Amino acid sequence: MSFQSITTLRLVLRRLVPVDAATVYRIHTDPVVARFQMWEPKSVAEVEAFIRRMDNLEPTTAKEWFQIGIVESASGELVGDFGVNGRADDPRQVELGITLARSAQGRGLATEALRALLGYLFTQTETHRVHCAVDPRNLSSLQLLAKVGLRQEGHLRESLWLKGEWVDDVVFAVLRSEWLAAHPPKTAQPAPRG
Repeated sequence: MSFQSITTLRLVLRRLVPVDAATVYRIHTDPVVARFQMWEPKSVAEVEAFIRRMDNLEPTTAKEWFQIGIVESASGELVGDFGVNGRADDPRQVELGITLARSAQGRGLATEALRALLGYLFTQTETHRVHCAVDPRNLSSLQLLAKVGLRQEGHLRESLWLKGEWVDDVVFAVLRSEWLAAHPPKTAQPAPRG
């Protein structure tokens, strides 16, 4: 099944389109937002080319990072994106990253978006395990991951060279069985008799 969009109370998670390139570039090059990010695009053209490459790909089977836009429903504004990367040797194991514009932070949008994406991955794809790698200095991301039900699996000391320094990496993960136990699929209610 081709990924199109996921709708929540306040958000739409959707495929990025070339017109999004300038906004994605602005968000990913904001020094505060990008502090703990690996991907810092060099130009709007680079982002647009990346978006065009994803055109016929799917989030978990792309064999490279696939970005999904996070749009506020009320304003139609693109406020961030998810990076989704299914492992090339086993796309049932997926790594996620999230980037949210400064103006969208602190309002519960990341929580809402991440819950929706995890629900999609575990009910609409063959995903078995989702993990996220986070710099432990990124306290808001650590709190987000714990809040939505991922557990810390490991802390790798100085395992990543990032922006001129060795940094730690903390790994959080959740399995499909754990997610579904905590979020059972909704069943249809029988119609009232009358």
